[in-house]
Amino acid sequence: MRTRTTTVTTGAVAALAALFVLAGCGTPGESPRPAGSSAAASPAPAQQAGGSGYEGPRPQDQNLLAWTGDPNDAGHVTAQSAAGVGGRVTLVRIVLREQITWSNIWLGLAGVDPGAQLVNCYLGVYDANGRLVGSTADISPQLMTDAVAKPLPLGKPFTAAPGTYFIALLLNGNWATNALTLKATGAGISVNAGLMPPQLRYSTLLTGQTSLPPTVNLADQSTSTINTGWASQWYGIS
Repeated sequence: MRTRTTTVTTGAVAALAALFVLAGCGTPGESPRPAGSSAAASPAPAQQAGGSGYEGPRPQDQNLLAWTGDPNDAGHVTAQSAAGVGGRVTLVRIVLREQITWSNIWLGLAGVDPGAQLVNCYLGVYDANGRLVGSTADISPQLMTDAVAKPLPLGKPFTAAPGTYFIALLLNGNWATNALTLKATGAGISVNAGLMPPQLRYSTLLTGQTSLPPTVNLADQSTSTINTGWASQWYGIS
């Protein structure tokens, strides 16, 4: 009799366990699963990285290393007479956020004067101490043809550490004021808002120059010429 009682009890436990399984219950201590759910829970979807905010164009999008601003915003055409800017060093400030090898200065040539007589025209780079660290050869021929954005090579590429630099333009010769034109921003004199020499974003220095001097005194930055309509030129770096 004792043996039979044990057998009946074991059978009853097995039957009860089967009922629990059919009812969707787990083993004791587990939470019940909804009917039809699989034993393994589906992993939670990965969270997307935050925001897809628009950051705007970057120089690298156009195979450049840096620029004074998005060329799409350089819709203004600037011009000055030979008497107004001939022999003056025109400076546009640019701030580099990382180290680069600087090989070319891109200039936006908007219009050419086929009858111009240009000579001793240069682009160059001054560092924050006013020291000339790079310069092109005479770019007079390049200013006479192809009104496009064009790279003008420095005589020798240089390593530019992060910091402030000034791109210098020197023009000499004779040209029709509204024929030889450059691409520029439309900010006008407000480009220097909140700034004083030697940190002006746009300025001129000196007169009577036929080449870029090896050093300049940035404390002498002047706005007298640019206030007459000589707008801040667009430049790119590669």
